[in-house]
Amino acid sequence: MANELLIRVYDVGLGDCIYVRIPGESGSNEEAFHMLIDCGTWSSEKFLEAALEQLASELPTTPGGEKKRLDLVVVTHEHKDHIAGFDPKHWERFSVGNVWMNCAMNPKHPEAGKTRKVRKVAEKAVAGLGSLGAALSPSLAELVSIFEIGNAGAMETLRHALLAGDGEPTYVHAGQTHEELGIRLHPAAKIHILAPEFAFDRFYLGKAAQTALKEIIGAAAFDAVEDEIDPESETESEAAPAPVPEPVPEPKNISPATFRALRARMQSNALAFAELDGKLKNNSSVVLLIEWKGKRLLFVGDAEWHGAFKEGKMNGSWNVMWKERNKLLAQPVDFLKIGHHGSENATPWDMGSDKDTEEARILEAILPLPKAGKKPTARAVVSTERGKYRTIPRGQLLKEIARRVDGATNYADDLRDYEPKDVADFVAYERDWLKELQPPRTDFERIRKNSGYIDVTFD
Repeated sequence: MANELLIRVYDVGLGDCIYVRIPGESGSNEEAFHMLIDCGTWSSEKFLEAALEQLASELPTTPGGEKKRLDLVVVTHEHKDHIAGFDPKHWERFSVGNVWMNCAMNPKHPEAGKTRKVRKVAEKAVAGLGSLGAALSPSLAELVSIFEIGNAGAMETLRHALLAGDGEPTYVHAGQTHEELGIRLHPAAKIHILAPEFAFDRFYLGKAAQTALKEIIGAAAFDAVEDEIDPESETESEAAPAPVPEPVPEPKNISPATFRALRARMQSNALAFAELDGKLKNNSSVVLLIEWKGKRLLFVGDAEWHGAFKEGKMNGSWNVMWKERNKLLAQPVDFLKIGHHGSENATPWDMGSDKDTEEARILEAILPLPKAGKKPTARAVVSTERGKYRTIPRGQLLKEIARRVDGATNYADDLRDYEPKDVADFVAYERDWLKELQPPRTDFERIRKNSGYIDVTFD
C-alpha cells in the first residue's frame, strides 16, 4: 500500500538493486518519494532487465506522462555488481530527480587523491599480468577480467546523462542529511549518510599503504596535487581499459627458475594493489540510515570491517562509523540490508569466537540477540548468489544473523535439487549451514517462490 514504507530487494544474481518508497503525507503513490539504491549485477543481465521493468510499473509518471519518475538514485560505489545497470539503454524511460554518489567517486575530491593514485597503479599492474596469458591461475585470470571491464557507459550515464538538462550528481559524505542535500520528505522520514568520511585518504587508506604507494610511484608523483583532472573530460575510471598485451614467450636470456620468480613477484604486486583498490572501493560505499516513524533502516553497500579503529590505519568503513558516527550507529535497527551479498568481511561479527571484539559489539548493538522468551523483530535481507567469490555468501554468518531477525527461513527442503556452480566452495562455506535458519535471500527465494524480489514493509 502507498501509505507504507516499502523496501524491495530485487534478485539480480550477484548484485544490488533496491527500491525504496517513502510515503508522502497524502499516502498517494504520486506524492511518495521513490528512490533506487544501486543497479548492478555480475550475473545474467536478464534478471536486471526484469527488475527495471518491474520497477517502472511501480513508479508514477512525470507530468507530461512521458517517463517514469525516480526522485533519487543512490550509487553506493563503483563496482560492476552495483553500477552495471546504469547502461544508457536501460534509462531512456526514467526521469531522475537527484543522483548521489560517494565523495571518493568525485574525480576532483581533494581528500581522495592518493586513493586515485592507487587505482592507477592497480590498473597498470593488472594490465601487466595480462601479458602472462595462460600462466595465470584461475583466480588471477578472474582478477584481470575485473580490470578489463569498462564502466564507461555506466559512469557516463551517472555523471552526464541520467539527470535532465545541466544536472550533475551530488557527491555525498558522512554527516550529511537529506535536508542539507535539498531533498524533501514526509516529516516522519529522515535520511542520514553515515559513510564515507570526507577525509577519505586519512580514514581508509592509512599510512602503511601510502608509504608503499610512495615507494612504487616515487616521491614526486606521490606528492603531486591531482588537480589536473577535468570532471568534464574522461577520467581514469571512465577511460577505456588499457589494452592487454599478447602473452609473452618465456625469455631465453634468464633461467626458467628466475623467470618464474619474476612472474610470481609481478603477480604478487598486482594482486596486492588490485586487492587494495577493491577494498577502498568497498569502503567508499555510501551508507544510508533511513528513519521512518521511529523505525531505523540501514543500507550499507559493501562497507567492510577490518578490526578495531586505529588512527593512521587502513580502517574498514564499519570501524570508522563506530568511532565517528557512534551516536547514530550504536542503536538497534529495524531493517538491515546485509552487506556485500553475505560476505564474511562485510557484516561485523566475531567469526564464531567468544572474544569481546569491536566487531562483535557492533553486531550486538545493531542486531541484539533477543532476550530469553522473546522473538526478534528486526528484519534483514541479503541479495546474493554463489559462484564468484569463495566466501560469498558465508553460511555461518547468515546463520548468526538469522538468530537476531524475524522472518528467517529454513531452505533445506526447497533446495533438495540445488546444484551450486562451485561444489567445493559450497561444501566449504555453506552446506553445513543450509539446514539452519537463514535471513531471506534473493537467490533461494527465486527457487522457493519463483520470486524476482523480496519485499519488506513498515507502517
